[in-house]
Amino acid sequence: MALMTSTAAITPIADYRASHRGRLIADRRFLLTLWQLAWPIALQNFLTYSVGLADNLMIGVLGEVALSAIFLVNQITNLLQMLTTGMSAALLILSSQYWGRRQSEPVRQLVAVCMRMSLAVTIVLLLLAELNPRLLLRCFTDESTVIEAAVPFLRIVAAGYPLFVLSGVLITAMRVIGQVKLGMVVSVLALLTNLGLDFVLINGYLGFPALGITGSAIGTLLAYILEFGIVAAYALTKDRILRLRPGILRQFNVKLSRDFIRYGSPIVLGDVLWGVNLAVQGAIVGRLGVAAIAAVTISNNLFQLFSVLCYGMRDASSMLVGQAVGQGDSTALKRLTRTLQLIFLAVGLVTGGLMFSLRRPVLSLYQTLDAATIRLCLQFLSILSVTVIGTAYQMSALTGIVRAGGATRFVLINDLIFVWLWVLPSSALAAFVFKAPPTVVFALLKSDQILKCLVAVVKTNRYTWVHRLTRD
Repeated sequence: MALMTSTAAITPIADYRASHRGRLIADRRFLLTLWQLAWPIALQNFLTYSVGLADNLMIGVLGEVALSAIFLVNQITNLLQMLTTGMSAALLILSSQYWGRRQSEPVRQLVAVCMRMSLAVTIVLLLLAELNPRLLLRCFTDESTVIEAAVPFLRIVAAGYPLFVLSGVLITAMRVIGQVKLGMVVSVLALLTNLGLDFVLINGYLGFPALGITGSAIGTLLAYILEFGIVAAYALTKDRILRLRPGILRQFNVKLSRDFIRYGSPIVLGDVLWGVNLAVQGAIVGRLGVAAIAAVTISNNLFQLFSVLCYGMRDASSMLVGQAVGQGDSTALKRLTRTLQLIFLAVGLVTGGLMFSLRRPVLSLYQTLDAATIRLCLQFLSILSVTVIGTAYQMSALTGIVRAGGATRFVLINDLIFVWLWVLPSSALAAFVFKAPPTVVFALLKSDQILKCLVAVVKTNRYTWVHRLTRD
């Protein structure tokens, strides 16, 4: 499978045929381009979440405590992933505008900035996880049996965190210049390795001892190592555009560093705070009982599996919008924006329908869970079947269009308002004051995905978000 997909072959937005009124793009080449950018990202995410689902099935045999322990560690890993996502999004937005003008040197310098900042924060989290893991885990639950089961898992997985973030930055750098298949191919190899090791080490096959969730942690760590090794080898030996080298971490461009901090900090802060939001949500759910924790773990994994195309479209849109802004054609940019919004809605409707229709057959795979957990899963997935429509539209519009166009602070403020003034207070009150059932709490935790659509449709179609971030 070829890894190279040169962005030089991507048609400028202005060259696509418009509809008869000129408001939309009516060119099959555009849909093909969007699909070529989105499907490798979607498949990469699908493989990632498929392994998560398979892990849940294997760990689920060990019982709710083991499954809940994985959930707790995933909250910490998700926080790191949101940091990496924020850094990568900042890199993608700034670099795409430069690459729209075919300038590779600023992209290379921005990669160096992103690597240094990502590593600095990751090392702090690594030290906390290794030296005092119980302190981190107690932030999410007071179930001592779950905490003790999670401690060895966290210590092993955390050792691979630096490699995890470096891989994410390098994959994003390759995406900017059009090599979108790299992340997919790497994920295929790393995740299949992870899945195979988990199967062997959790259950004790091929002469290995049965290690339970510790075996899953070892498989995850080795997958991190393999993923970084492949990505680094590709960047060092195959890439002929950015020409990244080990000494890149010593390179320092003051102006681009300032630009990354100025325009990227709202993105990074927004994604990190979103990770904190997910962690707080995990803490709320973690006090609803073991059955609720297990049900949320399963439901979230299934949601991620079904919604991969939503996220693939978002990331593909970010690249197209960033390059369109860099090219400076406002008419073509507006046409692109209108077309993308219709695609987002269509993807959301299809995703929601599939999730609702397949929720029972998929849950039938979890044969060892009790009836209460399965019942909660069915209720949670029914809620997610509706909210995913909002997720597909508002997330893609606000981050794939508005934020990619340069309005990074707006998206941050919008998220802060909805999450910290509505979602978390309302769900906490429902859970701890009014003693509402888990289904009501879960619905409140996901309610912002629908409410944000009102903001997204207004902001996106006013076009006040267009800002050129590049230096001449």
